[in-house]
Amino acid sequence: MALVVFLIAYVIRRHLDARNRLNGDALWRRFFHGRATVEAGRERDVRAGLLYVLLPAGVAGGLVYLAQSAGVRVALYPLELLVLVLLLGAPGWQSLMRAYSGAWSQGDMQAAWHQVQDRLPASERGAALSPEQMHMSVSRAFMLSVFERYFVVVFWYALGGIGAALMARGVLALAEHWPQVAARERYRGMARLVGWVPVRLLSCTFGIAGDFAGWSREIRKVFPGVGRTTRDVLMISANGSLTGYALDPERFSQLHPEQWPDFGERSLGAIRDLLNRSMLVWICAFALLVIAGVL
Repeated sequence: MALVVFLIAYVIRRHLDARNRLNGDALWRRFFHGRATVEAGRERDVRAGLLYVLLPAGVAGGLVYLAQSAGVRVALYPLELLVLVLLLGAPGWQSLMRAYSGAWSQGDMQAAWHQVQDRLPASERGAALSPEQMHMSVSRAFMLSVFERYFVVVFWYALGGIGAALMARGVLALAEHWPQVAARERYRGMARLVGWVPVRLLSCTFGIAGDFAGWSREIRKVFPGVGRTTRDVLMISANGSLTGYALDPERFSQLHPEQWPDFGERSLGAIRDLLNRSMLVWICAFALLVIAGVL
């Protein structure tokens, strides 16, 4: 039944994303900013943030355990579905990618940059970025957003149920939205731990969902890859799995200068399709584990 709940939540969430509805990040920001206060000099303290995440996750896990013990597990599935819909989702990217690709095809890189600048990390928002650098930053941001808001949630939901999924997504939200900036770096360390196994599992999935030969040449760079960031693992493995230099704009411009206006749309489309195929692989693996009685 957990698989059915997830599939329904996934379909609902994809429809909401396409319409740019119900932004989970906005909910996390309101949740943290409305309650989180710390004393002067304790801005790096992470205990308050962890309490805001671990307490709801513990309650969710406890409710599931009690319901299962009482034989009324089915009664919690509607609530579990609602929580999953809130945890999943990366709204806004579809319309943003259309606008970005349109500006790119017209050669208006300044307009393309204005479309995506709010989605880029603060260190990569410089207006002086070259088109190639800008596109790589957009690609990294897009893959990381989908990974954290879909694949991480799916992994921990399959592994530990709704409580684990809530905990994992909450830790990632702390790293982005906790009001005290000084504490975010410590939360980012926790976020890397939460995503360490899922991102490497996804990098392996890229080999199944994409070009296996190209992937096999690159994958050794990310295993074990202890010093690699999540962004690096995603970019390296995706680059090997994609054909047509979809993540190598400099090489593409050299080999196909006449097709350069179409590169932005083609590249982002290839990344999106790779992620969609990878999610299909995860869903199939989820189903097989359920059938086998493992989950």
